[in-house]
Amino acid sequence: MKTVCICGGGSLGHVIAGYLGAKGIGVNILTRRPGEWSKELAITTPDGNILRSTPSLVTDDPGTAIENAGIILLCLPGYAIKGMLETIAPHVKEGTFVGSVFSSTGFFFEAMRIFGNDIPLWGFQRVPFIARTKEYGKSANLLGYKSSYSIAIENCNSKEAFRSTIEELFDRPVTLLKSHYEASFTNSNPILHPARLYSLFAHWNRDIYYDHQFLFYEEWDKQASENLVALDHELFMILDKLPVTPGYLSPILEYYESNDTDALTKKIGSIESFKGILTPMVWSEQGWQPDINSRYFQEDFLYGLRYIYETAHRLNIEVPVTDKIYNWGEALIREYTNRAQ
Repeated sequence: MKTVCICGGGSLGHVIAGYLGAKGIGVNILTRRPGEWSKELAITTPDGNILRSTPSLVTDDPGTAIENAGIILLCLPGYAIKGMLETIAPHVKEGTFVGSVFSSTGFFFEAMRIFGNDIPLWGFQRVPFIARTKEYGKSANLLGYKSSYSIAIENCNSKEAFRSTIEELFDRPVTLLKSHYEASFTNSNPILHPARLYSLFAHWNRDIYYDHQFLFYEEWDKQASENLVALDHELFMILDKLPVTPGYLSPILEYYESNDTDALTKKIGSIESFKGILTPMVWSEQGWQPDINSRYFQEDFLYGLRYIYETAHRLNIEVPVTDKIYNWGEALIREYTNRAQ
């Protein structure tokens, strides 16, 4: 089995590197902090077992990290994907498979811009593990497995062979998606978070302060539900024009078992796992304001809703609600960034 290069030292980078290494797979790790990694990586599984392995190489040099790798896997958040792809691009050899553990934050769109059709690209539809770093560079917890995986593969004439390779590496059945759009587009966070943030802060400016930090889901309102349903409808208009498998996504109302926006509002506000989740906000002496630096803004607008917005415009599909909410969020983030510089 060829060496796998893991790009990124986050929770999933730790767990995947340790999981594959414990199977005897050669693993190189490309990270900004190589000096903080120990020789042995210990991964605790849900049943209490510990998987121990020794990475073949831990380095911050991209050329060295991927020199002998047949598979590259980015384990990075959306904002870091483009930069990493640009960093490794000069060193990627023909036939090396470049992939991402997160595909819904723009991986395929950015990879295609950088590599064109020259390099095989692949990505998970959903992350393969629930993971948490325990001690950086030394140990992590594998908190949960998925029963099966779905991946998208592009620029490849041997998709079935590669699908089989991923199945062997991760020890779970792997389904091949029809196109990268099925891994790239989801109606979860990229529309869920912007729908709610717009209902909360559409009329906010820097002179407005709030007396408390809102509960993101428990105080979910009808305007947020109307935004979400409209964004979902426009996403499905886009999907109707793309090579995707009908039904790979469930519409929002169907997913939340709701007949209308009133029922959806009540449903989202009552979900047990959503309870206690606070809206990203920051406190000052004057009161609370939205935290524009949070991933709800920075990731779900710039590396989520953005690609839905851009695809709609490329296909000449009218998406007025997507336009309104994306342009609002992008302008707010741009203003925040300019002020911070």
